[in-house]
Amino acid sequence: MATTVQTAATTRVPKDPTRKTSLVAGIFYLITFVSIPTLAPPALYSSVTGKDFVISSAADTPALWGCFLEVIVALAGIGTAITLYPVVKRQNQGMALGFVASRTLEAAMLFTGVASLLSLVTLHQDLGTAAGADAASLAAIGASHVATYHWAFTLGGSLMPGINAILLGTLLYRSGLVPRVLPMIGLIGAPLHLTAVVLTMFGVVDRVGTVTGIAVIPIALWELSLGVYLIVKGFKPCPITDAIREEATPPAYREVAV
Repeated sequence: MATTVQTAATTRVPKDPTRKTSLVAGIFYLITFVSIPTLAPPALYSSVTGKDFVISSAADTPALWGCFLEVIVALAGIGTAITLYPVVKRQNQGMALGFVASRTLEAAMLFTGVASLLSLVTLHQDLGTAAGADAASLAAIGASHVATYHWAFTLGGSLMPGINAILLGTLLYRSGLVPRVLPMIGLIGAPLHLTAVVLTMFGVVDRVGTVTGIAVIPIALWELSLGVYLIVKGFKPCPITDAIREEATPPAYREVAV
């Protein structure tokens, strides 16, 4: 008669192979919030994006710190996609690749904006103050750098998070890797946020105003809550996590029939 026994190795239970992935992804998501000081008053960019900064005597240090924080955010954003990809690709590989691509494009746009502001700071440091016609031309150059930053942020820091929410939210909702209420926040907020971005592009609403401020709240809440949940709880048990655990479990830990 066949009976089921376990090898001696089963006295030790293998660690959950998905826990490290969820922890790292959650940390990356929380890191993406470090650039808040560049937006919330008193914003680090308040002087550098002001009128005639390039010919003023305003300090450069706050802007440099803001650029540094945005570089961290861009890299952390890519980190979230790369970390989650091996897991969410099991739900839909094409959509998972799309999420990696959208995160990478978001980072590229953020880098574009940072490069524009760093160029502006360099002009400010090299030229100092000027007067007359030179001042007018330098002010125009500075304004173009600021405009480049604003639109790079609108496309990267505003448009792409809405796309990210649709892609990752769909993957997480269908897979059951996290409570479905979390991706629902992103899936509901994404259309509102994208609509506000489009209205901004066509000049219907201000880039920084009540409409855009309200529209961004669900996306921010979605990413913050996802990061906290992944750190504290990890992935919920589901067919994807069951398959990963099964693949990571050595044969010596499995039951054998004799």
